[in-house]
Amino acid sequence: MPEFKDITDEITKTARDAAYVVVGLGVLGYQRAQVRRNELQKRLADPRAQIQGRLGGVRGEVTKRVKGVDDALEHVISRIETTLVPFEDRLPEPARDLVKQAHTQAREVRGQLRKLIAQAA
Repeated sequence: MPEFKDITDEITKTARDAAYVVVGLGVLGYQRAQVRRNELQKRLADPRAQIQGRLGGVRGEVTKRVKGVDDALEHVISRIETTLVPFEDRLPEPARDLVKQAHTQAREVRGQLRKLIAQAA
């Protein structure tokens, strides 16, 4: 019967070794997957950072251009308003009040638009 015990011991040892190999291969596979995931994240992060950098530059340029257009429009509106003042003075009182209200509302709308543009940039 000692031969039977030796055979069962050998089978047990082989099964244990096989289990260790399976667990080891599982750990190695998991580690390899983690390494590949990290490499992929790094490869995807680089283009993303470049795109974000470019978008930041574009946003800055757009903001600068919008401010330039806003300044030019403000200058044009100011000139138009000063040109119309002599005509407004000739209007009857109710019409003059309406024109002043329109100027006030136009200034408020321009201010609100500036805030919206500043928030968007």
